[in-house]
Amino acid sequence: MLDPILEIFTSILCGTLDNQQQVNDEIAAGKQIHPYAKHVTAICDHKIINRPADHDGLYILEESYYIYPGKEMELKPLLFYMRSDGVSKALLNSVQIPTQFEKAEVTNANEELIFDFHELELRNFGTAEYHYHEDENCFKVNHTADMGDGLTFQLIETLSPEGLDVMELVHKHGVKLTPYDTPILYRRMKS
Repeated sequence: MLDPILEIFTSILCGTLDNQQQVNDEIAAGKQIHPYAKHVTAICDHKIINRPADHDGLYILEESYYIYPGKEMELKPLLFYMRSDGVSKALLNSVQIPTQFEKAEVTNANEELIFDFHELELRNFGTAEYHYHEDENCFKVNHTADMGDGLTFQLIETLSPEGLDVMELVHKHGVKLTPYDTPILYRRMKS
C-alpha cells in the first residue's frame, strides 16, 4: 500500500500528458515558443531487481519526448526515486540510468527492461521537495541543483489534477540556456 502523500502525487504525475493545447495556442497567435512535449510516466518498481526488502519508496520512469520547431523528436528518459516525509512532502531524487541502456529502450512499454538495484546511483540533482498544499490540491516545488562545471538546473513546478506546469531553467556560468521564460503546460491526454 502506498503512503497517502505518494498516492496523491503519483495519481497526478503518472499517465500520459502533453502540451499540445499550449503549442496550438502559440501557433494560432503567430509564434511557437515552447517545444511540443509529452510525458509518459509510470511507477516501475516491477522493473527493479535485487532491491532490498526494507528499501522503502518507489521508482518512477518518465519518458520525456520533445519536438522543437524544425527539429526531430528527442527522447529523454528519466528515472526517479520517490519517498515521502509521511506528512506533506513528496521527495524526489533523480537516478542515473545505467550506461548499458540506449535511450530508445528505456520506456515503460518495454517489458524486457530491467534495472539492477545495485547499479542504480543517485545523480547530483539533490532531493527536490514537492510540498503538498491540501487547500489547493496541488504539489509545488522550486528546486535548484548545482550540476557542476558552472551548470545549474532550477525546477519550478506545480502539479495538480488539472495538469503539470513545468519550468526548467538551465544556466551555464550565469547565462540562461533555456530558450523560453514561461512553463510548459502539460495536460492529461484523452485516450
